[in-house]
Amino acid sequence: MNHYETVFILNPVLSEQQVKETVSKFEDFLTSRGAKMVAKEDWGLKKLAYEVQNKKSGFYHLFQFQIEGEHLLPFETEFRRDERVMRFLTVALDKHAVSWAERRREKLKQKA
Repeated sequence: MNHYETVFILNPVLSEQQVKETVSKFEDFLTSRGAKMVAKEDWGLKKLAYEVQNKKSGFYHLFQFQIEGEHLLPFETEFRRDERVMRFLTVALDKHAVSWAERRREKLKQKA
């Protein structure tokens, strides 16, 4: 199984319930295909560096997960089909990025 990280931005006009439903939809999509969710983070409503779809802000979310590579294309296709998603980016993590992400999560736990 490969390690991946996806950051996605949701439309700022969504209600809190709609945001939760959308995040849950994508998490369920991954887990139904055998993915192991390593971490999820809600970064909240943030200002965008430039306008996207005439919006100046969006709800940011991060998923870190392990999954077989053949399931990645259907996952990204699902992002493209969903109107609530403004942007997304999925990257494969090498061993150095995985260890950095673990250290980052530990720091966040200590702050909380």
